[in-house]
Amino acid sequence: MSELQPADEASLRQWATQDGPLALRARIVLLAAGGMRDADIARQLGVSRQTVGAWRHRWTESGVDGMRDRARPGRPAMVDEADVIARTLLGPGSGTASRAVARELGLSHATVAAVRRRWSAGPPADPPLQSPDVWVIGLYADAERTVLLTGTRPESAGGSPEGSGAGADVLTELDRACAVLAATGLPSDAEQTGALAGFLAKARRRHPHVPLHALVLWGTPDAASDEADVTFHRIPGSSHWRSYLLALVALDSTRHPESSRRVYLDLAGAIGRYAAELPGEPLQWLRESIASHVPSGEEPDTALRRETSGGANHIDLGSFNECVVIEVVRLSGTITRGEIAHRTGLTQQSVSRISRSLLARGILVEDAQRHATSGKPRTPVRLRGDAAHAVGIHIDPEIITAVVIDLDGTLITVRTQPVRRTADPEVLVKQVVQLGSDVLADARGAVRVDGFLGIGVAVPGPVDIASGTVLDPPLMSVWTDLPLLYLLKDHFQCPLIMEKDAAAAAAGERWIGRDRRARDFAYLYLGTGVGSGLYLNGDLYRGTSANAGEFGQLCAVALGRTEPGGQPEILPECNPPVGLSQLAARRGCAAGADQPGSTAAYREITEAAAGGDPAAGAAVRDLARAIGQGAIGLVDLLDIDLVVLGGPFFTDEAAPLYLDHIGAMVNDFPTARRLRHVDVEASLLGPEAAAVGAASTIFHATFTPRLGSNALWRSSQASGRFV
Repeated sequence: MSELQPADEASLRQWATQDGPLALRARIVLLAAGGMRDADIARQLGVSRQTVGAWRHRWTESGVDGMRDRARPGRPAMVDEADVIARTLLGPGSGTASRAVARELGLSHATVAAVRRRWSAGPPADPPLQSPDVWVIGLYADAERTVLLTGTRPESAGGSPEGSGAGADVLTELDRACAVLAATGLPSDAEQTGALAGFLAKARRRHPHVPLHALVLWGTPDAASDEADVTFHRIPGSSHWRSYLLALVALDSTRHPESSRRVYLDLAGAIGRYAAELPGEPLQWLRESIASHVPSGEEPDTALRRETSGGANHIDLGSFNECVVIEVVRLSGTITRGEIAHRTGLTQQSVSRISRSLLARGILVEDAQRHATSGKPRTPVRLRGDAAHAVGIHIDPEIITAVVIDLDGTLITVRTQPVRRTADPEVLVKQVVQLGSDVLADARGAVRVDGFLGIGVAVPGPVDIASGTVLDPPLMSVWTDLPLLYLLKDHFQCPLIMEKDAAAAAAGERWIGRDRRARDFAYLYLGTGVGSGLYLNGDLYRGTSANAGEFGQLCAVALGRTEPGGQPEILPECNPPVGLSQLAARRGCAAGADQPGSTAAYREITEAAAGGDPAAGAAVRDLARAIGQGAIGLVDLLDIDLVVLGGPFFTDEAAPLYLDHIGAMVNDFPTARRLRHVDVEASLLGPEAAAVGAASTIFHATFTPRLGSNALWRSSQASGRFV
């Protein structure tokens, strides 16, 4: 031990003259400083050698301060139960075991397990909440109070499918935003008389059928807010308001698919912006409408429930190899077992066993025997078309299309219905439900109940697939943040998938196209907007947020057209009926002039172009040139050799002009044009491409072989719902 400093030695000698633990520690250090060995010190003072060694090391590390009383080891005196729940549900690897959380927080695992049991009955509050099923609806904060607004569902309404959770990164972002707000403090003028009451009234209008509960995180509620149809609660004093907020976010996002990462990133962003600006008014954040439940006394369409009950469990594909065999048969059309073994690399025995199982379950059927030059005749197999059916619904700003198709892609029945862009979301949902019911009724004789797999819904992007929400469709502003898929689930008791319309069309092209679409390709969907669906590496490419293929901005960047603020321009050319009318007017074309921007005007102009009108033909080529610039970018970026054109505005009259002009551009201008030829082909689907594609996504999700299926697919199987 090093020599003692005079001041330290004086302190130690003073302590050594006293009684108690501090005196013993001082004597140990003084004897050690005098050169005595640990064993001798232990014998002289009557303590263990371990005690002597521990205090010598403590002196070396911390000096005089290290001699004072240490904090006693043990458990915290108070447990923040909300923090336990938040860490359990949204910590690294959600669903963390009690022991791991206990180690992290310094608690016993029995304490953590007890907290989890208590919260499983619902978040603790005074008075108690009436239901354990809680949504986070909104957040209000002013200089006097912070109120978390939640909604509950009665136990009788049934459970919800589980969500995937907002994620630890979102939890961290939200906690950071709350910490900044707490450190900054709300301005004293942020309190406005009646502001909370107005906030609650707005929430009630947005969520008319949801029981609302205001949890006062801190402060006192506004007296005027008592008039609102809202129950006020206090949170437990043992929970910090920030941890309680995070715990409810964790509970909501792991129990409800509609409460996705996007919802809570929006909340974190709202808090962060408010803390940065402090605008002098209360913080008010409300989420979009969530699905209201069927009011008491009103029953959903029971016939539709019977028609759509059960879902994909009827066709239980037990192995990856079964999906591989089905994929090979689908691509080939008709194929022998020996050819299946050759193409898949599976053994003959495995192929025979799988084929027998699929034949017995009615998924495959045998064709006429083929006589070989030697050996016994071979019996090929093919998919049985009526073994499975699916419904596809496409929601467009102008029309809703519903179809029923079989496993071969044969169109069984089609229904369409016009829709107004300004239609109220409730009206839209009723139209979709009714059209789905009608198209199923039309096909009832052809569709076996045990072979009905589900419903695919195609919508304009961008979309939040995790929650089934339509976000900001450019031409349908009244449908912003509409939780469409969740609103439909009370009516369709079967698996549901939602896809962007262009992605759905690409899935349909791949499924219907069989071997003709067995390579990578981009599908350019010409609808009310122009989008792209990407089929890469044998699967539909969705991207991180399932919004891959936003084609309009790619065209704008390629053409160098930007808004004054620097963002890519929303091109009229990427809205074919509007863009073609404008281009035709510039060219002096009289066709379509009486109703510009309409579907009728588009058809009139394209018919004139097909008939040899030079102005109309030039207008169509101008439109094709803008789309072709974006196609060049796709070809260069993805190194693909197939571009497919389709959609309702890829009409027979316009098709030759689009194919010729875009085909020339993607072969003449890309960087690697000397190494590949890009085929530009018309879609194998008709004008119902997106609806047929939406139905095909059900087949694609059920039958396409996947190794290590993604979490989204696994959770959809577990909950009986594809997302």
